[in-house]
Amino acid sequence: MVSIILKALYFFLPAYFANMAPVIFRKIPLLGIPIYEKWFGKNKTWRGLIVGVLLGTGIFFIQRLLYTNNLMADWVLIDYSGYTFLLGLLLALGAILGDMVESYFKRKKGLKPGKPWIPWDQLDFVLGAIILSAFVYVPDILVIVILLLISPLLHILVNHIAYWLKIRKSRY
Repeated sequence: MVSIILKALYFFLPAYFANMAPVIFRKIPLLGIPIYEKWFGKNKTWRGLIVGVLLGTGIFFIQRLLYTNNLMADWVLIDYSGYTFLLGLLLALGAILGDMVESYFKRKKGLKPGKPWIPWDQLDFVLGAIILSAFVYVPDILVIVILLLISPLLHILVNHIAYWLKIRKSRY
């Protein structure tokens, strides 16, 4: 069971990095323009979208490179040589779009930016990445369940660490 959990988490690295990128790179003084503040709030910026998608896709390229060089073979769910950058792009873009959809509904509900909305704050990017990447690859149901159960815990842990490091303003 530990093996399938590690493989699921490794597979999902492009989505995890894409989801973290807007917070990590928020101080970059380029493209900090909200995508559509009325719908998504002021924190969903073009910078976050672009950096998240590029970083997530880059992580997929690294995974594919490691796989094709016979490294990390014990960690993989898929034959990376059988997939183009499109899978990494869809995982990354899905994570960012999932977060944006959640922000849209958060605004509709009247919740302020930065206020917790459990469990959606933790599941939005996971659902988005799984749904969008399904156009290219559909993981086994066990992998999806693992991602839906473990990702929220990792999300909370990473947010707490980012808060303690003064990268985030809130723990959630």
